[in-house]
Amino acid sequence: MKNTWIFLLLLTFFGYSQENDTIPNKTENQLEEVVISGTLKAVKRLENPVPVEVITATFLKQNPTSNVFDALQNVNGLRPQNNCNVCNTGDIRINGLDGPYTMVTIDGMPIVSALGSVYGLSGIPNSMIERIEVIKGAASTLYGSEAVGGLINIITKRPKAVPQFTADVFSTSWLENNIDLGYRASFGKNLDALIGINYFNYNHPIDNNNDNFTDMSLQNRVSVFSKWNFNRKSEKEFSLVSRYLYEDRWGGEMQWNKSFRGGSEIYAESIYTSRWELLGRYQLPTAEKMFLQFSFIGHDQNSVYGNSFYLANQKIAFGQYLWDKNLKNHSLLFGAAFRYQYYNDNTPATNSSNSSEIYSLFAQDEIQFSEKSSILLGSRYDYNSAHGSIFTPRLAVKWKPTTNDILRLNFGTGFRIVNLFTEDHQALSGSREVILTENLKPETSYNLNLNYLKKYVLNNSGIINLEFSAWHTYFTNKIFADYDVNPNQIVYDNLNGYSKIFGLSTNADWITPFGLKAIVGASFFDAKTRQDNRKFTPLFTEKYTLNWAINYEIPNWFISFDYTGNLTGSMRLPLLGELDPRREYSLPFSIQNIQITYKKIHDLEIYSGVKNLFDWTPNRGNPFLIARANDPFDQNVQFDMNGNAVPTADNPYGLTFDPTYAYGPNQGIRFFLGFRYHID
Repeated sequence: MKNTWIFLLLLTFFGYSQENDTIPNKTENQLEEVVISGTLKAVKRLENPVPVEVITATFLKQNPTSNVFDALQNVNGLRPQNNCNVCNTGDIRINGLDGPYTMVTIDGMPIVSALGSVYGLSGIPNSMIERIEVIKGAASTLYGSEAVGGLINIITKRPKAVPQFTADVFSTSWLENNIDLGYRASFGKNLDALIGINYFNYNHPIDNNNDNFTDMSLQNRVSVFSKWNFNRKSEKEFSLVSRYLYEDRWGGEMQWNKSFRGGSEIYAESIYTSRWELLGRYQLPTAEKMFLQFSFIGHDQNSVYGNSFYLANQKIAFGQYLWDKNLKNHSLLFGAAFRYQYYNDNTPATNSSNSSEIYSLFAQDEIQFSEKSSILLGSRYDYNSAHGSIFTPRLAVKWKPTTNDILRLNFGTGFRIVNLFTEDHQALSGSREVILTENLKPETSYNLNLNYLKKYVLNNSGIINLEFSAWHTYFTNKIFADYDVNPNQIVYDNLNGYSKIFGLSTNADWITPFGLKAIVGASFFDAKTRQDNRKFTPLFTEKYTLNWAINYEIPNWFISFDYTGNLTGSMRLPLLGELDPRREYSLPFSIQNIQITYKKIHDLEIYSGVKNLFDWTPNRGNPFLIARANDPFDQNVQFDMNGNAVPTADNPYGLTFDPTYAYGPNQGIRFFLGFRYHID
């Protein structure tokens, strides 16, 4: 990467040309964007009865990242969470709900789940993303299990709509290097292709909190993406998408190397991931608008957590039929789906390979009463080979009193089936024992969401879009991870009680004709869980979040400035007992970033900035993050007859090794420099 820095400096001083590009004032209304996630049909965002938030590729550029997981950190209501202080695995929370309740799809296909939900989010090239659509609230009627808290649908670019060649390259002062390349090719008149390659490398261990553990896991990752659009004579759709990901990741004690992998001398968590995906969409050659969709996934994981090997293999096949039908004032959608999942690992929880099948039928009808009002009715029937029949209804009401106002009320139910590795990964990373009660039942959620959107057109000040939401989610049979009963165990069981969360959020989007664009959002959460006679706040559920992304362009200087950030409120954290000196509740924290982009050189952008401007890390206000980091194999821990650690002179707090006290990024301040280049 040394040559990359020299190349960037030369471009800064000399450039390719002296052409003056005019930067247009983009005041177009994003409410007129066409979205598909809410109803599986292409609908203008303002006309959709289901609220859908759109995250554009321009928004993603305001805070350059190497993966989708980090790219969503400044979106209101979404919070990427670090779940492990060693391997830095994470998931994305929506509206205060745990990551396993979030479904991630690519072009509407449910391919990121189970093993992929833990490590698969790090391998989707940002250069291939046209936009990301987010639904906050239950979406199980159309998408099935796992879409309980919401949906993140990654829409990939169309080959004909991109430059012939694109490159996005950046490095940071932590010596992280990211290369994103895209190439468009045409094969005659009948086939267009988009090929993308993402390479990320971080191989420089850093220990700023002085616990002898890496602050960030070291990663060597390559992802190859391709999208193929077939131009049929009938002009009907046919596309294929493929992706391959390989990642070598490790985090642990600073002196570790691969010769210690799986041993008991030096602790580390080392994960080799190999994953392939193929998905397609084919419009049937019929007079009616009918589609076949399919996806195939293979995921192999070879990992060690200290001296414990975790070897897992997963394969998923998915097929779906859709019939899109308009009949007078009815917009109808009928569907049938089949999902097959094979899973096997070497843990005691999986004595042998297991497979499951889900057969699904679903239908929805949007009835348009007038230009101002409509109602959407939907239902889904699933038959799960392990759990039997599951019924999921849905209701959405839209009222549009004026062209600039829209009120939407949504009610939906969701269901979720436990995925063992997704649930118990934190137990593999540490000394806690996983206890899975027999016959875990699928959990069911009931979600009510009220949304109001207001558009203001200002004469000389652009456009302001204001959005307000209130929601309530109630769970029955909630699958509950109990950290409190025994500090050495994580017990998974269905709640003998209830879990609920109430929330409020607001979002303001201001686009001006004088170069300023700002998005500011805030969310507030009130979550409660009752188990038997205990009533408490769930772990890792923040009380509030604040997010912002501000962009200002100065056309005459060919420069734009970006200021992005978030503020996260206090949350309850898992402790190892009454003597544990770490905070039971986190302090509020803020991650803020700045960026400057230079656009004078034709077809080239050079950008630089600072991430985590105020150098916040979770160790602030805590004596340590990883319990017993000096004894990760618990060789010097003494236990009583019940298996509980007891205080000793060497272990005054009676703790065992545990890296799960994790809730925020361990990376402090760092600088970055990069460029974007394209050839049309």
